[in-house]
Amino acid sequence: MSTLSDHEIADQARRVIDANRRAVGGVASAVDAEFVRVARLLSTTKGKVLITGSGTSGTIASRAAHLFSFCGTPAFYLPPADGLHGGLGVLQADDVVIALSKFGSSQELNEFCRLSKTLCSSIIAITASTTSPLAALADHVLAVALDEDADLGGIVATGSSLAMATLIDALVEVTRISRETTRESMLFTHPLGGVGTGATLAAAASGAGSMEADSMGIPR
Repeated sequence: MSTLSDHEIADQARRVIDANRRAVGGVASAVDAEFVRVARLLSTTKGKVLITGSGTSGTIASRAAHLFSFCGTPAFYLPPADGLHGGLGVLQADDVVIALSKFGSSQELNEFCRLSKTLCSSIIAITASTTSPLAALADHVLAVALDEDADLGGIVATGSSLAMATLIDALVEVTRISRETTRESMLFTHPLGGVGTGATLAAAASGAGSMEADSMGIPR
């Protein structure tokens, strides 16, 4: 078993952090005309947003569903395997599917999306491969540009998952603003934990009727 020196440990850690930084920074290139179209679609859809992905992409998809719902766009996470075992029945004509996959080649995810196209209004793919089977299935493709060393060894979804999460965070915020989701409505669905209790205490201290914006621009 090899033993890393103190210098080697610090050097390797900095390499990972730098790779992640570059992966996240590269997401800005995905904010283009297609991003705007997707943002408008998510801001105006009358249906639900189903977010799906396998493996680490599934973890990011679950996070995304929580953030969209919290910020005013009804969303939920469904693993593609569960969808192919009856879960697809949840989709209706006004719903939108967002599928996450670095390579866009997951067999179960692509089959899920192929069948979803007949049930929902649009498929949005977030992927690093615009020539993948997933991209070909999708109505909208948001491309995540990644360096070769974005992920550890090219197989551990480190930088790629952070890049996808960052792009989704941008979508969450612009849809929240477009839907005019207020601080009050957000806190109504998040009354507990540090967010809810902290806001309650702050409101009691400053006066609950204030219409000033908080530090994130969310109306009080």
